[in-house]
Amino acid sequence: MYQEKVKILWNNRVGPEYYRIGLKCHRGYSSAKPGQFIMLRFPGQIAPFLRRPFSIHRLITYDNHTAGIELLYKVVGEGTKKLSECKKGDFVDILGPLGNGFSFSDHYKRIFIVAGGIGVAPMLFLALTLQINGVDLSECNLFLGGRSRDDLLCRDEFLGIGITVHVTTDDGSVGDKCLVTHPLETASKKRRPDIIYACGPLEMLKCVVGIAEEHTVSCQISIETIMACGIGACLGCAVERKDPSGNYMHACLDGPVFDAKELNM
Repeated sequence: MYQEKVKILWNNRVGPEYYRIGLKCHRGYSSAKPGQFIMLRFPGQIAPFLRRPFSIHRLITYDNHTAGIELLYKVVGEGTKKLSECKKGDFVDILGPLGNGFSFSDHYKRIFIVAGGIGVAPMLFLALTLQINGVDLSECNLFLGGRSRDDLLCRDEFLGIGITVHVTTDDGSVGDKCLVTHPLETASKKRRPDIIYACGPLEMLKCVVGIAEEHTVSCQISIETIMACGIGACLGCAVERKDPSGNYMHACLDGPVFDAKELNM
């Protein structure tokens, strides 16, 4: 874990409310794992007072050297609005990489990835890591959902590395007009996957976990939750364990990626 002020390499709008920002990091990120995140403080930050968490979208590499990270974010409030106004050459303060990411196994051949809205942010990093590790991505399926055409992100990037993409929107503007879990359920019945990875809204994750349990499939989910510190000091990102002890885990330290069997969804 490192704290440093980093230079903005780009901050490009990729949709009505969405941006990709590249950050030149000096150390620590070559070993970052998909699903990990950073805590970011905005330039001259007075309000909002606290840092904000952002999943690592992908690593920026030059000549096999990790030079930084890219974040994918949605403008939803005062903090992300300020971030969207930052320019190339500005500096932001980040703390990371933080948390536990997705885990892999050589036994995972047929892989399903489920992403809802901005939940796609860590999943491109996941897919690129699978590719680097020699996974046959022709056996990998992405189930990508959004409210409308404007909320569908990164489809071309996934298609470009050979992943089959199933698209759904709530309004039917692109793909099938249904929840993203509907084609996931159909595909799981047709041919059971070895693992399901998912990130998105809580209700989507609950449905994904239910499908995984029904078909006895391993499932890892990335929890989207508010974090105040990102390092376990505030204990504000508690998630309930499934075991009878009733104890809690914390998304910033024990997650944000969890084995679905661990959580009381």
